[in-house]
Amino acid sequence: MPTCGVLWGVAPGAFTEKRGKQALASFEEKTERHQDVYHAYHKGTKQLFPTEQEIEIAREPGRERILFLNWKPSGATWAEIADGDKKTDKFLDKLAEHINKNFPEQFFFTVHHEAEDNVKEKKGSGYTASDYAAMYKYVVKRLRAHGVDNLVTVLVHMAYVPHTSKKWFEDMYPGDSVVDWIGFDTYAYSDPGYGHGDFAELLNRQASNKPDWPGFYNWATRKHPGKPLMVAEWGVWSSKKNPAHKAEFYREVGRQIGRFPKIRALIHFDTPHNQEGRDSSVDATHESLKAYRKLGKLPIFQVEVRPLLP
Repeated sequence: MPTCGVLWGVAPGAFTEKRGKQALASFEEKTERHQDVYHAYHKGTKQLFPTEQEIEIAREPGRERILFLNWKPSGATWAEIADGDKKTDKFLDKLAEHINKNFPEQFFFTVHHEAEDNVKEKKGSGYTASDYAAMYKYVVKRLRAHGVDNLVTVLVHMAYVPHTSKKWFEDMYPGDSVVDWIGFDTYAYSDPGYGHGDFAELLNRQASNKPDWPGFYNWATRKHPGKPLMVAEWGVWSSKKNPAHKAEFYREVGRQIGRFPKIRALIHFDTPHNQEGRDSSVDATHESLKAYRKLGKLPIFQVEVRPLLP
């Protein structure tokens, strides 16, 4: 965790063929600043990580970055993984060997982000909230047992009120011993309606039909006061009807970030189109790019990044 300031990062070129080093270089060039954190996604048991390219990104001379590696298991239920699924165990052991051999630097790591979408609260489903917590804990403890002590774990939730207000939501927490940071993914919408507001609304989104939900930032700081918070994905979905909103939203971030001292990292999810065709790119308009550049140059986002060993 930075001793002061907020880490500034990106998942560049999401949902495009230009993910990785090329997308990162392009993003840094157009936004006119270095990214502290590089967010990458992995799935299943075929690819070990960090990849050669991700290691190059982390170690670029004079432009070192912190990796944020996101892994989603597949081929077994959460309950099966927590119970010692052989295929998953074999992969985790190989992954531990790979990390120990190739990447001793600390890095952010999460297991199955936004898992709320997959919760099935039916006994025996293998995908209950408690199954998720057990799976997350199992993965982290197995990697640590094999000497991987450079994981800085992030529990990444989907800050979506219909999920966070469920009775089972808090059962997803795997325990303080395996969670270093708490992260959440949340987006603003330039079209009036759901998610249309300022930065404070983004962090503490509420719903009129769920009056007891205080907003994710408020909930996390009250429930887990000792954990730093990360906005693991954020962005503003563009609107052709309201193109000025994105630039104004970035200006609001600059004005309001100081009100949320537990936020220690902001990781932008940059894509010209998500699964539903929405555009979160910071350069959607000339004014939005100008505002984002100015935002990234604020003193609070100037954090010195250097390779750290555990």
